Amino acid sequence: MKKASILIIIILLIDQISKIYIKTHFQLHESETVFSWFKIYFVENDGMAWGTKLSDILPFIGDRTAKLCLTTFRIFAILGIGYWLVNAIKKKHSKTLIFALIFIFSGALGNIIDSVFYGVIFNDSFGQVATFLPIDGGYDKALFGNVVDMLYFPMWQGNLPEWIPYLGGENFIFFEPVFNIADVAIAIGFGILLFFNNKAFPKKIL
Repeated sequence: MKKASILIIIILLIDQISKIYIKTHFQLHESETVFSWFKIYFVENDGMAWGTKLSDILPFIGDRTAKLCLTTFRIFAILGIGYWLVNAIKKKHSKTLIFALIFIFSGALGNIIDSVFYGVIFNDSFGQVATFLPIDGGYDKALFGNVVDMLYFPMWQGNLPEWIPYLGGENFIFFEPVFNIADVAIAIGFGILLFFNNKAFPKKIL
């Protein structure tokens, strides 16, 4: 449990330090080129993966209600993942499973911190660099914060061949999504479960 806690804290620190730095040094949509294929590009996500909003899926509810529902769901989800992790450690399940759950839990918790607190502890980044703990208050209430993303890998951009169905001739960027350290941790965790499934869930020999 102690080793798991240390790894979780390390991942959270890397994630939150990077987000706080971006939030307090970049304006929204400001970018900095590191390499031709890698940029620091500050965007905020108030929805789910790839910027999808719950209200896009369920158009009969408003954006504010959808945001509150999404944040609440994330909180319950992280509690479930945390319980699974603690239970796996206590019952001495495979190290592969525990390692994967540590990454998933850390990443999910990192993004939940943004959703729950960032609206309160930062003002907005539109046309300005945000201030940490602004005197006149944050850009929104608790539970309505936006997730900070900044890692952008536009490795290739060009027009696709005309013979490709539906997308032929369209301008295409690979890899277009912008993400953060927490997303990387979640992806690593799910990747471990996917590619090392037999080690994560070994079959008991009767």
